[in-house]
Amino acid sequence: MIKAFAVENAQAEFTPITYTMPAIGAHQVDIDVAYCGVCHSDMSMKNNEWGMTQYPFVGGHEVAGTVKAVGEHVTHLHVGQAVGLGWHSDYCHQCHSCDTGDQNLCHSAQGTIIGRHGGFAEVVRANATAVIPLPAGMDMKIAGPLFCGGVTVFNPLVQFGIKPTDKVAVIGIGGLGHMALQFFRAWGCEVTAFSSSDVKAQEAYCLGAHHVINSTIESELHAAAGSFDFIISTVNVTLDWNAYLRTLKAKGRLHFVGATMEPLKIGVFNLMGGQKSISSSPVGAPNVIKEMLDFAVQHNIKPQVEMFPMSRINDAFTHMEKGNARYRIVLENDWQ
Repeated sequence: MIKAFAVENAQAEFTPITYTMPAIGAHQVDIDVAYCGVCHSDMSMKNNEWGMTQYPFVGGHEVAGTVKAVGEHVTHLHVGQAVGLGWHSDYCHQCHSCDTGDQNLCHSAQGTIIGRHGGFAEVVRANATAVIPLPAGMDMKIAGPLFCGGVTVFNPLVQFGIKPTDKVAVIGIGGLGHMALQFFRAWGCEVTAFSSSDVKAQEAYCLGAHHVINSTIESELHAAAGSFDFIISTVNVTLDWNAYLRTLKAKGRLHFVGATMEPLKIGVFNLMGGQKSISSSPVGAPNVIKEMLDFAVQHNIKPQVEMFPMSRINDAFTHMEKGNARYRIVLENDWQ
């Protein structure tokens, strides 16, 4: 029997449950969960904000642990190996995206917490292609958030060929943004943080920002006109996107990784004159996750985490819902 924490509906708290898993498949891996990050997506799924949650719901898609068992056809992973698991647990392995190394864009990709139980549990199961070994030197306690938030902000660096000479900006200094600042600084870029908080402005400098712009002061936004090659938005709220578009250089890009639910109100002329672009991306493919992990170790990039025992999962969610997390929450498995 597998122990886990689940909610029975969107209004419920997490309570302990047990369940059984079928025999492991030939291409599958079971992971003993040591740590599991709590992501805003877990809260969205818990509350069924996206209309795809199945109850009882066991969240958790920022898993770090050790291999417990492998299927008979799994040869690149072994029992006891330190590994991680992110948003996806499997892919179709047949489509063009899978064939060309973009498994994260596979239309049939299976989410770790969509239609299956995730990492708020003793054990989580996934296809071996989605399970990534942790590189030597990586602290397992902080690894989980890299498998979702970390690769989400790292993936655009690879996909759009961001250059070390580029001037980039980050909107929102939170769970995603605090990692984006670190990755972009280590990439070699000149980094600016957009923030509406004086407290976070000081933290942004410590995290790697060369400059900070107070996004609530219109004159500071005007002064930044034509400054940036690339802006990444990590927030999930609606902002004056046209104001940010004006801070882009010609051929600049405004890229969304925060799940802003409202339609974007953008004037086409703000794009057309400077041949500017708007784009978005999800998490990264397995090869990008591996590259991101190696880059993080090489440059000592670490998400800032607050630790909670798994048994205090409801306290952890309350802490996150109040916006008090600095900047990612990680649950430590304390099953008895």
